[in-house]
Amino acid sequence: MNDSKQLEALKSLVEARNREGVQSSKPSASVRVSPGTYLAASSLLTFSSALLLRSSNDFAALVFLALAWLLVPILAATDRIVFDGQRLTRRGVAPFFSRLFFGGGWQLSVLDFETVETSALRTLRRGGSVKYRYRSQIEGKGISFAFASGGRRYRQMVRALFPLVHEEKLDGRSRDLRDYLVEPSSLDGKAKLSQLASENVLANTATDFKLGGKRNGDKKQSSAPSASSIERANLLRRLANELRVAGRLAEAAEAFRRALNVIPREAWLIYDFARLLRSQASAKSDARLLSRARAALHLASLRAGNDSKLLALIGESTLEFGDLKRAQRLFQKAIEADARNMKARFGLADVALREGKLAHVIHHHRDAALTASEKALALYARREADYYSRLNEDDEYLAAELRRINYLQHATRVRRLAAAVTNASILFALVAAYFDSTLAGIGWSLATSAILAWLTGLIATRFLSPRRQPRLE
Repeated sequence: MNDSKQLEALKSLVEARNREGVQSSKPSASVRVSPGTYLAASSLLTFSSALLLRSSNDFAALVFLALAWLLVPILAATDRIVFDGQRLTRRGVAPFFSRLFFGGGWQLSVLDFETVETSALRTLRRGGSVKYRYRSQIEGKGISFAFASGGRRYRQMVRALFPLVHEEKLDGRSRDLRDYLVEPSSLDGKAKLSQLASENVLANTATDFKLGGKRNGDKKQSSAPSASSIERANLLRRLANELRVAGRLAEAAEAFRRALNVIPREAWLIYDFARLLRSQASAKSDARLLSRARAALHLASLRAGNDSKLLALIGESTLEFGDLKRAQRLFQKAIEADARNMKARFGLADVALREGKLAHVIHHHRDAALTASEKALALYARREADYYSRLNEDDEYLAAELRRINYLQHATRVRRLAAAVTNASILFALVAAYFDSTLAGIGWSLATSAILAWLTGLIATRFLSPRRQPRLE
């Protein structure tokens, strides 16, 4: 009887292993790559088609138009980033031909991630809400993956991938997305259960309530909140952060206000509220809110105690405000609390770089390499230390890098100016065609010159972006 039970148990174990193997072979999340390159190619082909049509080369114009509106969208639709639970892979027609002709691979294991950075673009502001478009970029081993928000698949990718990435590799926005990015329908239900007022009502309410709790002389402050009140305040904090990430800033402010009324001295809560104030200040271009955000960050640092993780995050936000001295103190305090805090060491290196102290930059990166808990982090820190060491020791290499960065900035400005001139010239040419063909020709000529300048700037940007390799003597 025992043998039969053992046999059944082994069979169950084998079946479970087989099921896990089948599941691991399937992609757990996939998302389209950022379409910027494909949009640029489609626009360029469409413009070329218009020029060919204007020169009476109808067949070539039709071919270019078909490439722009049929082939390029197909390439963009099939170009996807797939996560199978262990590694990211870029799949599609364009990556296949890229590997075929240029070699290399579009595959990166989670353990090989070096940095995960997310940028936010505010695309719409309505009442107390804004609409954010997030763009996440993952780099490691010289490979870069980028994908942008815009639907359910981005949220699935973030929820599947970001929790598996080491904390030290995530920047602040990526950490927020990992912890607080939820489905809109779920967020609506939570806001309704919490009985938050509508956006239209909250948009006109004041958010300048006091932080830090009441004074010691207030009798109401002496009674500690109950366990149920603290639990509800923590739930409100999570809801407030989810609303903040979703761009529903007015509702987030109300949820933070309720939570702060219960636990006004909670450092993490004050830090999250400071980030909300920063978002509101950016959305409304309000200098007073920005000043309050800085004050809230300072208060959070005072309440943080020896919480190394929180101190490093506050230091990052303080550094974004440009307060180098205070950020440096926060990073040093975080390292004193936990010597293996990589964020704090990278933060000190960033402060030293902004102050122009290359020797300190090298020192902090080397310390980070020695204390890194993952191989990828150690390699990244060591590579940064070697790069700045070359800059510090080789004057010719330093001069070459300064020229590269200067040319890169010029190329970026040329691209932006050329793009604006191209759009204005095409509009001018289309309008002028109804009045004078000569003016229309001038418009098309100017647009063509601007397109060529834009292409030159694009090629220069791609060429100048990588760091130069030092000459071997």
